[in-house]
This record gives sequence, structure tokens and C-alpha cells, in this order.
Amino acid sequence: TNDPYAIWVSEIMLQQTRVETVTPYFERWMEHFSTVEALARADLGDALKCWEGLGYYARCRNLHRAAQIVMEKHGGRLPGTREALLALPGIGPYTVGAILSLAFGRDAAVLDGNVRRVLARLYTLDAKAGDPGARKQLWALAEALVPAGRAGQFNEALMDLGATICTPRGPRCPHCPLHDVCRAYALGDPEAYPPRRRRPPTPHYDVTAGVIWRDELLLIAQRPLDGLLGGMWEFPGGKVEEGETLPACLQRELREELEIEVGVGAQLTVVRHAYTHFRVTVYAFECQYASPGEPRTVGVADWRWVTPDELDDYAMPVVDRRIVEVLREAWRQASFLGR
Repeated sequence: TNDPYAIWVSEIMLQQTRVETVTPYFERWMEHFSTVEALARADLGDALKCWEGLGYYARCRNLHRAAQIVMEKHGGRLPGTREALLALPGIGPYTVGAILSLAFGRDAAVLDGNVRRVLARLYTLDAKAGDPGARKQLWALAEALVPAGRAGQFNEALMDLGATICTPRGPRCPHCPLHDVCRAYALGDPEAYPPRRRRPPTPHYDVTAGVIWRDELLLIAQRPLDGLLGGMWEFPGGKVEEGETLPACLQRELREELEIEVGVGAQLTVVRHAYTHFRVTVYAFECQYASPGEPRTVGVADWRWVTPDELDDYAMPVVDRRIVEVLREAWRQASFLGR
């Protein structure tokens, strides 16, 4: 496609995510929000629900806000200049280059992880990720290589080369059209480029979550819009502090976030999950609501009492969806046993 909006959406979705993962999300997104106007008019919750499971939810929030800005300032048409694109939330130098070259036919370079790896190997560059000097050098090289009038084709070819042949591990060098001019291949060690930096140990946190009942309804809370998983709905709780028991942690977090009291019951399940920079073990407990009044939005954006069936209407992170699955399996077992 040469539709700037579709290219923009696909490039945002492809940030830190593989093509095979993105494809069904992109197709569903374009069915729900086929134009900039459709997205701008949509509720953020609906957009997050459509994005659910793709991760890095700030991308979705930025895309939604940027669509509103495009409607307000650009008449519903994605702008075709570098300055105007960079002014939109969630769009950086790489995405600008992709949009300008693929959607508008401009002579603009791109530099994603795949392109960085191809160039580092071709020229045996000491291009460590996160090194500002190396990044500047790679951008200059990428820009110098763009063929006039064919930037879109060239950028797509370079990205595909890195994604399918010049892979991080086990590159298929004999099949590469550039192996005769690749310095890393000539040295016999292409995987040495770009050099990998040592990653610090990944932090781990124990977290509690409350599956809180009041009669036949469940309490869910919306995370603050400006933080991790912002705008997503969850079973409320939080991180365990040193020396704190799991039930005590859950009760403290619920007081701090919602100003409520609960009776903590049996542990429902344990969910382990890895994010980009840390890992969590989430302990979910069934609880009974014990406050005389309603919750308050102290540390959350919003809250709702919902039926179990209504949980599917809300955008929830992977961890909470797993808790929902355990809940439903427990209901199925109870129904099977006639309880």
C-alpha cells in the first residue's frame, strides 16, 4: 500500500515486534480504524482493546493522540514533512524515514535494528546499541547509501535483508546478495558485529493482585494513563515490600490505590511474566469486598464493578488475562461437579 495512514500504523506496530506477530493485529486494527478520522474519534479504551496482547501500550496511546492532532492541525491527512511528523507523539527518526520514503516517495533513510546490523557487518563497525557516536555514524552511512528516487524500495530491501538473511544469530551468508562485499563475512565472523553489550541482571519483583468480589460483581481498576501499561484494566494490587507478607501487601496496596478494605481469601493462581526490563511473579488472591462505600480513584485512573462476562469488554494486560483464564477454568470445573 502507499496509504500513509496504513504505513504509519504498521511501522508503529512493528517497533520492537516481529512481522508475523504484528500481521493479525494490523489487519484487525485496519478493520476497526480504517482512517485517521476513525481512530481520532474512537475511545482510547476501544483502541487499547484492539491492541490488547501486542504489548508496549504507549505505542497505542501515542498513535491515538497523534491521530487527534492530525485531525486538529493537518485536516485529517498525515503530514509529509520531517518536522511535522517528528512533532507527533510516538514518531522518531526511524519512523519518519519509513513514512517519508514508503508513503511519500521522499529520499529518506531508515535505521532500525535490522538495518543497523546489516551496515555494521558490511563495514565492520563497532556500533554498540545505545552508543550515540555509533548511531550518528550509522545514520550518516544509511543516508549516503539511499539511491535517489528509490528510497522506499531500498529501505524495504535493507530491512528485509536484516530480518530474513542477515539475522542476529546464524546469518545465511551464502544466500546474501552482498556477501562478496561484506567485511564481516570476509573475516569469517559476521556474528561479532555489531558487538553485543553486556546486559545487567534483570530485576525481579513479587506482585499481588486481588480478584475482589462484591456479590456477583468483580472490581477492576484502570492503570494511570502515563505509566507502564497506562490505560489498561487490571485486578488491582502492587509490588511486595521487603519483609511484607503477600496478604499484607495486597491490603496495603488496595488502601493506597482505592482506599478500600478487603478480606483476603485463598490464592487463586501464580503468574510469571517477563517485560522488557524486568520480570514479575504475580500472586492472585480471591478477596471479599469489606468497605461500606465505593472505591476512590487515589492511585488509579478509574474503577468498575463488572460481571465476569464483561471482563472481555476491557483491555487487560497478559498477566490479568491469564488470571481470567484460571477463573473461568475454576467456574467450568465447579459447573461440571454440580456445585
